[in-house]
Amino acid sequence: MGIADDAVEIRARGWRTLTALHGLIEARLERTLQDEHGLSVVEFTVMDALSRQDGWHMRMQQLARAAALSSSATTRLVTRLEDRGLLTRVLCTDDRRGIYTELTPPGHALLDGARPTYDRVLEEVLDEASDMPELSPLVDALHARDVLEPTAG
Repeated sequence: MGIADDAVEIRARGWRTLTALHGLIEARLERTLQDEHGLSVVEFTVMDALSRQDGWHMRMQQLARAAALSSSATTRLVTRLEDRGLLTRVLCTDDRRGIYTELTPPGHALLDGARPTYDRVLEEVLDEASDMPELSPLVDALHARDVLEPTAG
């Protein structure tokens, strides 16, 4: 195995580690958010992204990027959340073709209730992962870079 092959294997191993940690976190968050708040991880992500905006709204394409979804998947998700009374769509006043999405008061309330759950589960899973030899270096690196802050908005 040459140096180039070693570099490819190191990247591949890093990617496998990252996806293993992501899968572990996402599975636990999905189950707990659904059980305790009736939200999926992607629904939480969209609502959280909206809550962090100045003015509390985003264009659909911004929301799609924030949730890592296609435009059509974002539209379906927003429609489901709108049907539940958690989001609303409004026309952009300076560009009538633009549509903004905003959290409703019930959406804010649900998100505020779900944030502590999200933070708790994330902390629990990361604590568990830090005890796994194959995942602990990545968890340590994330803690060292201060990227694991609570979601409090």
